Amino acid sequence: QVQLVESGGGLAQPGGSLRLSCAASGIIFKINVMGWYRQAPGKQRELVARITSASSTNYADSVKGRFTISRDNAKNTVYLEMNSLKPEDTAVYYCNADVKRTTVTALRAYWGQGTQVTVSS
Repeated sequence: QVQLVESGGGLAQPGGSLRLSCAASGIIFKINVMGWYRQAPGKQRELVARITSASSTNYADSVKGRFTISRDNAKNTVYLEMNSLKPEDTAVYYCNADVKRTTVTALRAYWGQGTQVTVSS
C-alpha cells in the first residue's frame, strides 16, 4: 500500500503564512504528479496546485502569487507554502499523488487524510 501523510495545517491570521507537507511511503517505484486540493464546507473539492516529477507547476487562479508548491523527489514529499492567507483559504487540504508502485503496475491516485487550514482573526 501507499500512504500519504500530511502535516502543517492549523490556524493562521489573515495575511499570515503556513507550510503544508505531505510524505508518501510504502512500495513506490515512481511518483508522477503530486498535488494539493482543498474542500471548504458545502463546496466541491478543488485543485490548489500540482507539480510534475520534472517540477513543472500549475496553480488555481485564486492562489497564484501567494502559494508555492515544491517537491523533494528523494523524499517522496510535496510541500505547499501558503502566504498572504485569506479567510477564503479556509478548508481541509488534501494531498494527492499519482503513484506507480512497481515497473509493471499502472499509475494510481492516492490521497492523504486531509489537514485543516483555518484563516481567521
